[in-house]
Amino acid sequence: MFNLEKIFKPKTMAVIGVSLTNDRHPANVIYNKNHLRYPVKVYPVNPKGGYIHREKVYKSIKEIPDDIDLAIIAVKSDYVPIIMKECIEKGVGGSVVISGGFAEIGKIDLQNKIVKIAEENKFPFIGPNCLGIYNPTFMDSLFLPAERIVTPKPGHVAVISQSGGILIDQMVKFKDEGIGMSIGISIGNKALIKETQLLEYFNNDPQTKVIAFYIEGFEKGEGRKFVEFAQNCKKPIVVLKSGKTEAGSKAVSSHTASIAGDYKVFSEILKQKGIIEAKNDFELISFCEALECYHRRTIKNVGIVTGSGGHGALAVDFCYNYGFSVPEIKEEDKKNIKNNLNPSIKEIASLRNPIDLTGSAVDNDFIVACENIAKLDYIDVIILLLLPYLPGISMDLSVRLSNIAHEYNKPLIAYIPHVDKYQMLMEGFELNNIPVSPSVRGAVLMAKGLAL
Repeated sequence: MFNLEKIFKPKTMAVIGVSLTNDRHPANVIYNKNHLRYPVKVYPVNPKGGYIHREKVYKSIKEIPDDIDLAIIAVKSDYVPIIMKECIEKGVGGSVVISGGFAEIGKIDLQNKIVKIAEENKFPFIGPNCLGIYNPTFMDSLFLPAERIVTPKPGHVAVISQSGGILIDQMVKFKDEGIGMSIGISIGNKALIKETQLLEYFNNDPQTKVIAFYIEGFEKGEGRKFVEFAQNCKKPIVVLKSGKTEAGSKAVSSHTASIAGDYKVFSEILKQKGIIEAKNDFELISFCEALECYHRRTIKNVGIVTGSGGHGALAVDFCYNYGFSVPEIKEEDKKNIKNNLNPSIKEIASLRNPIDLTGSAVDNDFIVACENIAKLDYIDVIILLLLPYLPGISMDLSVRLSNIAHEYNKPLIAYIPHVDKYQMLMEGFELNNIPVSPSVRGAVLMAKGLAL
């Protein structure tokens, strides 16, 4: 029904509500971030007219000489219906309504009014009561100052969140984890455009490989519609749901006027339909990173390669906790590995699974172990616990190990402590599309995210 292309990938944008006296106004923040910094051509609008930073301020969107793809509306809620009608008369492609003061504070009639205007004129809008949209290659309409937020690299994960704050948290974590984002959308009250319409759009977006949702609640019947569409989506979907408790449900209602619903029922339906549920934000990050790198597949048996027996034991526990097996390596396969190991560890390395190469292992030992495991048809995924402080490890080992994973088409997931000192080793994996977790548990969770 609605064409969302101009909202998410605009070439021109009007910011309605800029202040001539307060440069910290949300509209000013959005205008300043986009003006001359993104490909989008941006125009400021204020009914008083004038100039801002030597640029003309238009009294109305209808005065702008250019065609406008996207209007950012950041005015008092009572003025939004009037502004929306002007956008429609101008032929604007769609809008993001930053303004709060609608259903979330009891003004349901006002929210219904703008929905009716939009539906009658086939005018799509995101919001109201939302933080905005971040598209790393087109524009940034989040009303937070650039110096106060962290933006991840361009990538292939779309994050759609009812909460603007949760969206920003995920952007920070994506940056820390090296996960690329295709777009981040704060949908707020989702009065018109809801999760299902966004799912339909990003299912066909060539830039997006993974679609992640933070969901607080649905209107009656909306949750079922979402699940029915999601199960037929050709891309993996990760859902993080709040409102799991009675107190959480009340918080959801006061935040975005959503109905949290019966969480246990919703969770069970997701499981039945093969939709991935993240129980917390740590799982969400782990799942998204793995799915950005690999397709989902059947995973039952895990091969573990480590330089530390303790890390290997932890990984085994996590594997069994999450429903995986860690089968012992067959005798003939052990011999193949042992024959090619560094002589100093041949007699002390444990090759059962986990393969513990000990703290005396060098680069070639990890190469030998991973290459031999990658050939085994009874191992579905390799979890590599790489400890950069081992004296025999070099910083380019990750590149060589990445090549093995790609050559044998065997998913490889690495654990490396995330500190600046080991950045080169981490980047060797990340640049070659191999997921890297900062924790042993996270590495196993990545395997869980891939498992059908």
